[in-house]
Amino acid sequence: MPAVPSSLRELVPELAQDHVRMKNPLYVERAVKTMMKDAHHKLQVVADFDRTLSKYMENGQICSTTHGVIEESEFMPETFKIEALKLKDYYLPIEFDHSKSVEEKIPKMIEWWTKGHALFMSAGLTKDKLSQIVAKSNAKLRTNCTSLFDKLNDLEIPLLLFSAGLGDVIMETITQQATFHPNMKLVANFMHFDQNGKMAGFTGNDVIHTFNKNENSVLNSDYFEKIKHRNNILLLGDSVGDIHMAIGADNMECLLKVGFLNFKVEESLDVYLDNFDIVIIEDETMDVVNGLVQVIAKEYDSTSTSS
Repeated sequence: MPAVPSSLRELVPELAQDHVRMKNPLYVERAVKTMMKDAHHKLQVVADFDRTLSKYMENGQICSTTHGVIEESEFMPETFKIEALKLKDYYLPIEFDHSKSVEEKIPKMIEWWTKGHALFMSAGLTKDKLSQIVAKSNAKLRTNCTSLFDKLNDLEIPLLLFSAGLGDVIMETITQQATFHPNMKLVANFMHFDQNGKMAGFTGNDVIHTFNKNENSVLNSDYFEKIKHRNNILLLGDSVGDIHMAIGADNMECLLKVGFLNFKVEESLDVYLDNFDIVIIEDETMDVVNGLVQVIAKEYDSTSTSS
């Protein structure tokens, strides 16, 4: 693994930590310096949620994904939880099987999400239970994630949350554990509740899964058009499918991809290094990302201009 140049260590000390790896640290240094030159005025952040902004593990216990929040809840029927676990046990290994191509995985992901969402509708989930379900779950934002949200909002840096998870659960988690700021836009699978508050399906026509985050409503909206002057992108993900989240952003000058490698490190590291510029291994904090944002926004802090 190439050594971290001393100049990059001085810029972003967090990148010199043992759990941080870079295949091409010189590219990372060039990208950071480009972003520093343009400061926060041209920066936007695009981030996955599950196990990117949220923790993979806390105190030795694996934390819930947004689907897991519902699937593992004490408020849900036992038969529902058993069937949801069967689906996870079958499809999750396929998602992270690096011997399979994305093209091979996509039909299986569509199957998983379709079956899982049908299972949700059969379980009698109601809107008034959702807040309580999230509050009692073990879904946790990464340590110092709130600081990242606050910093980006203070500097009016747009944050696109792009998730194959459940939008309603993401909103509740962020609202309960941090603040959902005006600079944040969330694209995810949102539930539809009928007039009695019972779940009746999902909004939109297409399910968002791990490998189609470049083919959904955000590309049909004016989101990227409104912020097209922000042509430096900091992308955060935990799956190689996440590297496509910034497709749709035109006139991109600089893209810096940060990947969280949470498990199966030995068998996955090379793949992550090939796809992400910075790989953060088994770390449940946002410290590296905060370090990057801090140096990009250095000397500017609350002097931001309108986006």
